[in-house]
Amino acid sequence: MKLTFRKLSKLTLVLVYLVIVAGAVVRMTGSGMGCPDWPKCFGYYIPPTEDSELQWQPEHDYKKGQVIIVDETLQVAANNFTSDTEFNLENWELYTKHDYAYFNAWHTWIEYINRLFGALAGLATLILAFSSFKYWKKQKRVTILSWLVVFGMGFQAWLGATVVYSVLEPVKITLHMLMALLIVAMLLYLIYRVNEEDKRIRFDKTTLVFAIFALVLTVVQIILGTQVRQFVDHQIEMLGENAKNSWLDDPSLSFYIHRSFSLLVILINGFLAFRIFKFDLGHIKIVWILFLLLVEAFSGMAMYYLDFPFASQPLHLVIASILFGVQFYLVLDALKPKISPKTL
Repeated sequence: MKLTFRKLSKLTLVLVYLVIVAGAVVRMTGSGMGCPDWPKCFGYYIPPTEDSELQWQPEHDYKKGQVIIVDETLQVAANNFTSDTEFNLENWELYTKHDYAYFNAWHTWIEYINRLFGALAGLATLILAFSSFKYWKKQKRVTILSWLVVFGMGFQAWLGATVVYSVLEPVKITLHMLMALLIVAMLLYLIYRVNEEDKRIRFDKTTLVFAIFALVLTVVQIILGTQVRQFVDHQIEMLGENAKNSWLDDPSLSFYIHRSFSLLVILINGFLAFRIFKFDLGHIKIVWILFLLLVEAFSGMAMYYLDFPFASQPLHLVIASILFGVQFYLVLDALKPKISPKTL
């Protein structure tokens, strides 16, 4: 039964990471406002595919909450009704959450798929929470944390709505990303708690301290990275999609801090790897960390020196989130190893 719960936890973790991947694609394609309302998309459970579906039509049946675009504004049907031969504003209410009123089918469906992944991950966390009740007597922490994940997903959904209502305010995008990492951390802790494998890991206080430090640096880097992305988004808006070679001309201070911090992250993790291998501490995950750091460094250099190759931005973000997960699990292993060096 415990193995089943652990597999379900891993599946939920994969789904959460798929949401992160989808969110990165949304950022890359500029599709964040593809669905200007929430939780529906232009008032539909399945969004429109053509601009004509969002234009007013005479003698047409409209459902309450359905959205149309009129004179660059979003109008919401006040009730169920059939339109007359002429447009009647009394049947409609102005959407007041924001004034963004554009339709791009490509952007709409990218954002819609992102929301579908989010709903699927939310359902998985709910199933996980119910299955955690079998741990209530012996490991209450597992059940409590499983339900905290559910509430975390609900809060994350609310944050997603505020991101839309704010028309992609950078601070709220950053909070949205950090909440996703917190959910990842909680799921990884659940996976760790129900793992009964006999790990031959030695305890070393210095390694633990540097592992925590490396994890904190990664979180700082992710925050700085979102600020750099904000600057790049502004450059795209000012210079256009085809001016990639100019996006990082005269970059913001956050870019230089982000780039300098990357050297510190590599050095700290390099020292961590040296200590783990030298004293044979058993933290095999350090190999994954070094590999992910390598990919992260090359994707960052590609964006700067090769003018943002296709998919380099979402790859950079996704690898950073995976790196966070592996580092967090290494910290868990380092906190409570199965074997003390004194007994070896």
